[in-house]
Amino acid sequence: MTKALEGKVAIVTGSSQSVGRAVAIALAAEGAKVVTNSRKSGGTLFLNINEEEYASWSPERQAEYQTLFKKIGGDAEDTARFIREQGGEAVACFGDISQFDVGEKLVQCAVDTYGTVDILVNVAGGFGGGGVESVSEEQYDSNNDTKPKGYFNVIRAAVPIMKAKKWGRIINCTSKAWQGDVVKFTQYVVCNAGVVGLTRGLAMDLSQYGITVNAFSPHAKNRSGYERQFQGVSQGETREAIPGKTAFPEFDTHPEPEFNAPFICWLCTERGGKVSGSVFSFHNNEISLHQEPNACAIINKPDEWGPWTQDELLVECQRRLFLNYKSICEPDTMIG
Repeated sequence: MTKALEGKVAIVTGSSQSVGRAVAIALAAEGAKVVTNSRKSGGTLFLNINEEEYASWSPERQAEYQTLFKKIGGDAEDTARFIREQGGEAVACFGDISQFDVGEKLVQCAVDTYGTVDILVNVAGGFGGGGVESVSEEQYDSNNDTKPKGYFNVIRAAVPIMKAKKWGRIINCTSKAWQGDVVKFTQYVVCNAGVVGLTRGLAMDLSQYGITVNAFSPHAKNRSGYERQFQGVSQGETREAIPGKTAFPEFDTHPEPEFNAPFICWLCTERGGKVSGSVFSFHNNEISLHQEPNACAIINKPDEWGPWTQDELLVECQRRLFLNYKSICEPDTMIG
């Protein structure tokens, strides 16, 4: 191990399980002192499985689920304890980052325990689906209060410390959903697109202070997938695909969370100091870079000729603006 982050202090939100846990452990293995975080002590017993379903099971099946929960559940202290057992330094700080003051609480915990904060990796999040007409206000807020609002809460508290030392690394977890390529996941698309907007905006605001801000879209086995597998439900079979694109991959094809962690650590090193405002997506050992949303077609005319007329638009839209246009909804149909 290179210990490339020796002496750095990192906060990892949502680090009780899956990707967040793997990132926290990897940062510690590289020498960082880590503040782990989850909403509450003890973890959450159920995600896809509800209490009524659990109560209907036999004692043997309940015991089987409890064994699974010990593998995939846990809380921030479980992660911190594992890091300490491996010879690293870590402390747990509980709190729901959707609450404004929890951002300050997390940063103060890092300062009180380790003297500062250098790295912030936001992985906390939720999941939810449904057509736009069926999503309740509570469901919408449950996603968007964590992403991007909760990320903002912690970033806002950490940035003054990073500015003062002219050094910082902020990395936010988004999803492939930010591109709008899933259906009936309205609030999930919105919150992850918001993370990308937050990331790009902050990258510009903070670049003069030596602070980089990037986002990543992970690909890994997670708590929800393990539960659905336990229930005998295939993830891929339950999700619609955009026309012309494949549905979400089957859970069994997902890599372990540790596949996502090495590049996150790389972004936190000195070598990653010039990389900012970008989004990275992972698929096993494949890393993709998404950067500038460029204009793919333009029509124009002199301003002194006045606004566009409908007759002009009828001609120019077909002739130039939509010449090679393909809708994300009907990718095999060209209208130009």
